[in-house]
Amino acid sequence: MLRWLWRAWKGNRWQATLNATIGLLDVVVSLASVWAVQRAIDVASGNIVGNVYLAVAVMAALIACEFTLGISHVWIKNILGVRAQNRMQQQMLDRLLRSEWKGREARHSGDVINRLEHDVQTVVNFLTETLPNTLSTLAMFGGAFFYLFSMDVWLACITVAMLPLFILISRVYVARMRQYSRRVRNTDSRIQSILQETVQHSMLIKTLEAEPRMVDRLGSTQSELRQHVRQRTLFSVASNLFLNAGFSISYLVAFLWSAIRLSHHTISFGQMTAFLQLVYRIQGPARSLTKLAPAFVGVFTAAERLMELEDDPEEQQGKSVELQSPCGVRFTDVTYYYNGSTEAVINNLTFDFRPATATAILGETGVGKTTIIRMMLALIRPQQGRVEVYNSSESHEVGPLLRTNFVYVPQGNTLLSGTIRENLLLGAPDATDDELWAALETACAHFVAELPEKLDTACTEAGGGLSEGQAQRIAIARALLRNRAVMLFDEATSALDPDTERQLLKNILSNHHKTIIFITHRPAVVDYCDQVLKL
Repeated sequence: MLRWLWRAWKGNRWQATLNATIGLLDVVVSLASVWAVQRAIDVASGNIVGNVYLAVAVMAALIACEFTLGISHVWIKNILGVRAQNRMQQQMLDRLLRSEWKGREARHSGDVINRLEHDVQTVVNFLTETLPNTLSTLAMFGGAFFYLFSMDVWLACITVAMLPLFILISRVYVARMRQYSRRVRNTDSRIQSILQETVQHSMLIKTLEAEPRMVDRLGSTQSELRQHVRQRTLFSVASNLFLNAGFSISYLVAFLWSAIRLSHHTISFGQMTAFLQLVYRIQGPARSLTKLAPAFVGVFTAAERLMELEDDPEEQQGKSVELQSPCGVRFTDVTYYYNGSTEAVINNLTFDFRPATATAILGETGVGKTTIIRMMLALIRPQQGRVEVYNSSESHEVGPLLRTNFVYVPQGNTLLSGTIRENLLLGAPDATDDELWAALETACAHFVAELPEKLDTACTEAGGGLSEGQAQRIAIARALLRNRAVMLFDEATSALDPDTERQLLKNILSNHHKTIIFITHRPAVVDYCDQVLKL
């Protein structure tokens, strides 16, 4: 975990260094202010010779420096802090997208988003704020202690006498608080998952008249969260009460000691004021150091949850290997089991999706049709056998670097929020408007030309604002723009009427340089294919 945090800190060194520098300057200004106040009081009371106006002017200058440093800290936190958080979210998302796909997601998307938002923020704040502030806190503690030690040895020793006890208690505190914080963060993730699913499937919930059950489910999980927060708060309050009682007793002892010395005329009133300010500046950092315990608990919990997102190994990285079209895909004695299953979903499959042919994959739900597509795309790997993509001159076993030879249209609505143009450009970022319109024409998406905003028509989440058939045709146009040797369609025409489907199939199959594979239940699709694979 410390190695992981060290790597995360490397990307935030600039902000951490600035915060540490400002913190150390604040320590210098703060200790100088103690000297300035003591001197001003002693000048005013006649204990030392000096100009009272000049002494107050020095105090004012130091106060102005404190204001300036405070503003600088806020500016760095708000500007560079957001940038650091955004950068880490990008890095974590990039790592997630480069991970191997396991076929069945182990974590709810709401939980993943919760980690990318709240846990990333916790880690970034710790690395860029808490750690640099700890450096200045230690500097303040050491500077104030030695300043006080130079004035009164016994008072300095009394002030720090209780610190070893506080450190021992903090070790116990960290262990217990880490358990409580983990429970709180996990329950918070579950709440976000429930909220996300409920909003995403609101139409289904309405038609099932399940609104009360979903609200009750949310309420039950929220009640569990409140219970965990209550336990954590009670423990934290009890711990802080004990620590604050110790600090208060220490401050009263210091006050009594200073008052006795003042009554015996062994120190001046200015020196007594300096004593109390220095005791406060020793206790203030000591209090801050005790607050490091919950900060460490929080960052360890957050780091654990983010490290779990990196548990899946990365896919093979490198330059894509694109074969010259036309290409085929060959399965040889392929067997595949999903994790946790004892029964093979694909068993000893041998089949050749020959170059420049159209193949229909048929079979009942659950027999492995989509699994075959996933193996072609190297999203999953067979436990036995070999899947390879080939042309007349070369052959390669499928893998992430061979994925560039495929274009895939999944079943269902796969449009993202944004405009139709933005969705199409995912297939070919450099495509011109003429190319976009040509792809829409081939995909029988003529309706786009009749929309008020045409290509710039906005779609909400999952293609909201368009019918299922319209969304499917835009997804097919996006695939055509990608223009790869092997085209995979998973029930991609299921929402189309028969006439539109027939015209679309004619348009797609008119290019005899592509290898086209359909997963379908539609007889019209089978009629246009060269071969059929029935599972």
